[in-house]
Amino acid sequence: MGWTTEQKNTSREKIISSAAELFTKQGFDNVAINDVMKHAGLTRGAFYNHFNSKSELYAEAILTAAKLAKRHTLEQSGFKLADIIETYLSDKHRQGEFSCPLAFLTTDIHQRDDNVRSTYTRVLKGFIDNIHELNGDEKALSEKDAMKKAVLMIGGLAIARAVNEDDFAERLLNACREGVNA
Repeated sequence: MGWTTEQKNTSREKIISSAAELFTKQGFDNVAINDVMKHAGLTRGAFYNHFNSKSELYAEAILTAAKLAKRHTLEQSGFKLADIIETYLSDKHRQGEFSCPLAFLTTDIHQRDDNVRSTYTRVLKGFIDNIHELNGDEKALSEKDAMKKAVLMIGGLAIARAVNEDDFAERLLNACREGVNA
């Protein structure tokens, strides 16, 4: 007896969710298909029923990780840009409580194929659009200003994750919060 469409969809979602978590924490090169499948509680053979390559899964995982990070950020902060900035540039985020692929995978993406890079680009553009839209009626925010805020948030978090001194990382995050809110 074959799998139902619902079972296939559930299996695919397990694989993508597992990949999103593992890739954002460990990067593309440090995660094998076997790691993803074990984490998902499935066999390696099931992978090829859903994906043609690890790169294809990576692109899907980036989208899923971005959706999960957005959902977590909004749940923690509501829809006010100032609160979102505080949540995004927090030590909890730096420590990986939730994992935004824009900051967590930024140094990995340039080494990937066009499909993965296009996915990352779409996610980044969506992040910038969200900043632009969530600014609300406070004051008009140009696309350029939204880009500046996005880059300062993503870059600040990525750098804070890279350093090994918690106090220094917190000072970096504080400086970025001030810069974004300026």
